[in-house]
Amino acid sequence: MQDILREIMPNVIKDLSILEKSIVETLQMTGRAGLISFVLGMIFGTALVVTRSGGILQNRVVYQILDKLINILRSIPFIILLFCLLPLTRLISGTALGVKGAIVPLVFGTTPFFSRQIEAALSGVDEGLIEAAQSMGNSSWEIIFRVYWRESIAAIARGTSITLINLVGLTAMAGAVGAGGLGNFAYIYGQQRNHPDDIYVTVVILVLLVMLIQLIGNLIVKHNTH
Repeated sequence: MQDILREIMPNVIKDLSILEKSIVETLQMTGRAGLISFVLGMIFGTALVVTRSGGILQNRVVYQILDKLINILRSIPFIILLFCLLPLTRLISGTALGVKGAIVPLVFGTTPFFSRQIEAALSGVDEGLIEAAQSMGNSSWEIIFRVYWRESIAAIARGTSITLINLVGLTAMAGAVGAGGLGNFAYIYGQQRNHPDDIYVTVVILVLLVMLIQLIGNLIVKHNTH
């Protein structure tokens, strides 16, 4: 079996330790940036819903600022955002290279997208449930936790899956410009050294990772669908 693998993908076998390191780096970037983006996206997405016209915490100024800021960040291609954020990345992380240097641009690239996913998820909550909660004397925070978030678990899980899959793609793009991970492996060891088997294996791993994320998301959605 080992001889067959050496014949089919000799460069992958030779670069196996580097590939393993690249997988770990991709998982680290996805996990760390995903967690931060999830928290920020939940905050900003919820704020968009509750501060809009007719919201339980209606505030036109806050809504307009958040809405415009998210639109601006979403309109910037990620590769350009990477370069624009280099000074800020160095200030926060101390470096613009490796996993550590990739977190800041990944968070900036992912949070606006996820915020819109959360906004869409919470917007699907039945207004009757919100009115009923208000009539029972629930505070705005209680309505957010007990109505908006609880009733939107399936939709939030769906949006989280979509965002994580998008984030995996961003990590690959960041890797191509020095952030490490599978994108860096495919570019340095596959493209620049003309090792197509390294590229193909990278694609297979990324596809499997995306499928795993989607599977977990689907299970959560199925479990929480009323």
